[in-house]
Amino acid sequence: MGATPFAAGRDADVYALDGGRVLRRYRDGTDVAVEARFMSHLHAAGFPVPRVHRADGADLVMQRVTGPTMLQALVHGTTEVDAAARILAGLHRRLHTVPPLPDASADERILHLDLHPENVILAPSGPVLVDWRNVRHGPPGLDVAMTALILAQVAVDPDQPMADAAAAALRTYLLVIREHAVPLVADALAIRRANPTQTATELALLDTAAGLLTS
Repeated sequence: MGATPFAAGRDADVYALDGGRVLRRYRDGTDVAVEARFMSHLHAAGFPVPRVHRADGADLVMQRVTGPTMLQALVHGTTEVDAAARILAGLHRRLHTVPPLPDASADERILHLDLHPENVILAPSGPVLVDWRNVRHGPPGLDVAMTALILAQVAVDPDQPMADAAAAALRTYLLVIREHAVPLVADALAIRRANPTQTATELALLDTAAGLLTS
């Protein structure tokens, strides 16, 4: 493993192991066992998620997925906003049809709770959803509301160069997903507010973003 990660998120670093595998390590030592269990279940069900090779403490060794993130494709103009929003909605619809793990309640499904353009890799074989740290069982409307809230936070930020694109993506996403589940905005807002990776600016925009969804 190289000393320098080739990718870094808000709470984890990703290192290349070889041509087909990467190691993602949480900086705060978060155990990846639950995340790996969900990912392995989803991969076995045919959902587009990286294959897990090994999970050990804060380290997750998984399949390396090549391709730009959806956000990179939007910035470079290789993907249209409307198409991107439809991909997000399609991933949610598909995810919520996967049978949950045995410990789920009768009305619960598998939720990603962080589905947005930075966590979708546009691989040659199709979109792949990554970063499953927040995965849990719950109502689909919570997953829908979280994606909508994340897009809305960007849309209402006057300093965000992607604000207009996020607003357009939000409109299309909500239109396409409307018959799938009613967004549980209040619940998503509470979770987002308690997220320690949120910046002060993002927290300050939360109420305005939520208002955009409920107006």
